[in-house]
Amino acid sequence: MAKLPVEKMRELERRFGEIEARMSAGPDSETYVKLASEYSELQPVVTKIREYQKAQGEISDLEAMLADKGTDREMRDLAEMELPELKARIETLEQDMQILLLPKDAADEKSAILEIRAGTGGSEAALFAGDLFRMYERFASANGWKVEVLSASEGEAGGYKEIIATISGRGVFAKLKFESGVHRVQRVPETEAGGRIHTSAATVAVLPEAEDIDIEIRPEDIRIDTMRSSGAGGQHVNTTDSAVRITHLPTGLVVTSSEKSQHQNRAKAMQVLRSRLYDMERQRAESERSADRKSQVGSGDRSERIRTYNFPQGRVTDHRINLTLYKLDRMMEGEIDEVVDALLADYQAGQLAQLAEQRG
Repeated sequence: MAKLPVEKMRELERRFGEIEARMSAGPDSETYVKLASEYSELQPVVTKIREYQKAQGEISDLEAMLADKGTDREMRDLAEMELPELKARIETLEQDMQILLLPKDAADEKSAILEIRAGTGGSEAALFAGDLFRMYERFASANGWKVEVLSASEGEAGGYKEIIATISGRGVFAKLKFESGVHRVQRVPETEAGGRIHTSAATVAVLPEAEDIDIEIRPEDIRIDTMRSSGAGGQHVNTTDSAVRITHLPTGLVVTSSEKSQHQNRAKAMQVLRSRLYDMERQRAESERSADRKSQVGSGDRSERIRTYNFPQGRVTDHRINLTLYKLDRMMEGEIDEVVDALLADYQAGQLAQLAEQRG
């Protein structure tokens, strides 16, 4: 295991103490909110550092006691019994801190934009896209996050050809960022009389929601077109030209929104465009950083088949980490924590291995 960065730990403790002092001094509300946010980020790390230092101190005391020839037999026996337990605790604390001290993804705390598109498989793919959306909706609800649909194109037999939504809350992107990729389903469609299993797919993209400060869009770089909104079956929802299509000229990205209010459509389309541009920038920076290594999880390759949902066997397999769970029904109800946590653990293990290599 890589050695703990002692200087960094001291710096974090110093900064934590400084924030505590500034918060106690009664700053204005805006400053207080900023300080409180940093305080809550640092608190779990500093708590762990202090636990580690306390355990180290206790080990030193016990070793000193054992080295002292004047220590009586009873005390010596106690020290010999406690020492292995403390050393095991130190090892666990070191592992916990290695993870807490990993470089943070700046986007982790952000809300996210979820895009789901039906892939191969026609109506069955659209139904599966609908199932995936409900799965994420339930997971969001369990985490106390808010889901708002930005645009949706329904499938002919139900589900969605495409659905785009915002999931708002703290740490949404950190939990959902490994969901991007191709999700494959194997099941018997209701219309299949012969009971044959069909395979279809849907593509999921999870983008960190960008703010104005993250990405600047110049007015001359976009073209905004308005068009008539249409509902299912091509019927006109209203007679005004309310649907909005925004084209980002430098990249060719096109975003549309077709709610009833043109003003809302423009705002929603800009929200999606900003997040897509921010995501492109992040992907570019990541590919530059990882040109010499292949990170299996979190590579962000949206054409990669990442997971298979096998309904006849009630089985879900995540191909990136070779994890198979026989709890498909519960996962479709939004209980995806086990997969989410396993993907994060695998990603962190990769980061730790990389740090160990860099530190030699």
